[in-house]
Amino acid sequence: MLDLLIINGEIIDGTGSPGFKGSILVKDERITIERGSLTNIEAHQTIDATGQVVCPGFIDLHSHAGLTILGEPHHDPKIRQGVTTELVGIDGISHAPFKTQDELNRYIWLDSGLNGYPPMPADWLTVADLLSKYDNKVAINMAYILGNSPVRIWGVGWNDRPPTDNELENMKSVVREAMEEGAWGLSTGLDYPPGAYASTEELISLSETANDLGGIYHTHTRASLLSQSHLAPWEEAVKIGRFSGIPVHLTHYRQGAQGLGSHLDYLGLVEDARTEGIDVTFDCYPYPYSGTTITIGLPHWAKDGGPERLMAALRDKNDRSRMKNEIAPTRLKNNWLTNFTKEHNKRYEGRLITDIAESRGQDPADALFDLLLDENLSISTVGLGTNPQTLPAFVAHPYGMIASDAILFGEYPNPRTYGCFPIVLSEFVRAEQHLRLPEAIRKMTSFPAQRLGLPDRGLLRDGFRPDIVIFDPKSVKTYATKDDPKHYPVGINYVIVNGNVVIRNGENTGVLTGRALKRGHHNT
Repeated sequence: MLDLLIINGEIIDGTGSPGFKGSILVKDERITIERGSLTNIEAHQTIDATGQVVCPGFIDLHSHAGLTILGEPHHDPKIRQGVTTELVGIDGISHAPFKTQDELNRYIWLDSGLNGYPPMPADWLTVADLLSKYDNKVAINMAYILGNSPVRIWGVGWNDRPPTDNELENMKSVVREAMEEGAWGLSTGLDYPPGAYASTEELISLSETANDLGGIYHTHTRASLLSQSHLAPWEEAVKIGRFSGIPVHLTHYRQGAQGLGSHLDYLGLVEDARTEGIDVTFDCYPYPYSGTTITIGLPHWAKDGGPERLMAALRDKNDRSRMKNEIAPTRLKNNWLTNFTKEHNKRYEGRLITDIAESRGQDPADALFDLLLDENLSISTVGLGTNPQTLPAFVAHPYGMIASDAILFGEYPNPRTYGCFPIVLSEFVRAEQHLRLPEAIRKMTSFPAQRLGLPDRGLLRDGFRPDIVIFDPKSVKTYATKDDPKHYPVGINYVIVNGNVVIRNGENTGVLTGRALKRGHHNT
């Protein structure tokens, strides 16, 4: 008897090909596809998908849920969107390996406005130990990429200096060991110290090691290079791929809200690199809003030494004056704040920095510095980070895929936290017709699986894993907006992870059968 049978649906298999009427048979966590109608087949569960699309589960290559999902394992904001696999450890910020618990806790603290805190004491040190926290304990599958910040902390420490030759070899050993334990490559966040202190040459060397083991280079590029040209941050990433041989993935790729250059320049950079023979892809999010920790706008020197140094700089009169002179005006305008934990600060949730400062009778920078001290650095921000006029060109580009870059806390998170994938189906496909439905599904399923190197997910194909989404193409929609972001989508009726129904008729069943997907390991 089958474990699960899905009948009468329009199967869009993730390849980009048109759909066809058929059935999906699930047994022992493997699928079989049958065209046409099936009768008289017994199964423990049968789902009639008449009038609905059946496709692979969505794969999100940019997630900040690595810690928060441990406290909220049902992961409703993402699983209700149809996400069945997420990549964590992005932006150079992964939470293993570390030499000591103290170093791990300090690192969690430094970027708590981006990744939050785990619900329990962080009692792991290795990649393998962290991945064990996910197996059959969360709703979705978790893939892990190694951030260069913990690699730097391991080899160099928290300070802004180049590694010695011996330290660099030690760092390469860290990359090798992490990938042997299941990491899918190397990530960088070159606006987030201490990983931001890495030189291009250092990253090429680490990427060579990751490439030797079949990994990818996943990068949040270096914004400080914008002083050279609007493409310079992305050109550095291409250079790393050119000289290391590693496949390069540009994350949250977009034209900024300020409209620097032409969007055709950005897309042309990817196309030219691929013509040169460099394996370059990108992801983008389908909303015009950026989101990160508000500490990203503070200068690197204030973080040279770790979170304690940043707290000291926020308290010191001279350091505050220097930071006020160096912080970009755009970091203080058109950015609203969230994730206030102190009761007396909750009135600031979802408000602009400038409005908060006015209500406090302070300069905006001083108001921000004081709030960061009071909240122990854990404030998140959402802002106007993307040119909405050119966004469809990135979403529709054949070398691009969809990723949420979602932060899973705060009362006013980025609306993409709840609506990233359904808005592609409802707005970019159905309403605006920027791309066909089979191509949109490819960008959310097989393409990210291919980029990561997942061997048996991302397609509905005989023998593949049963990660499946069933949605109504006519009604699927998100109601998540900037001013009211915490809304689950409608029209995504079933989500199946590893053959288990996690969303049934739009509601969470409470099943926790997600797994840590490890590179080079048999992921059962």
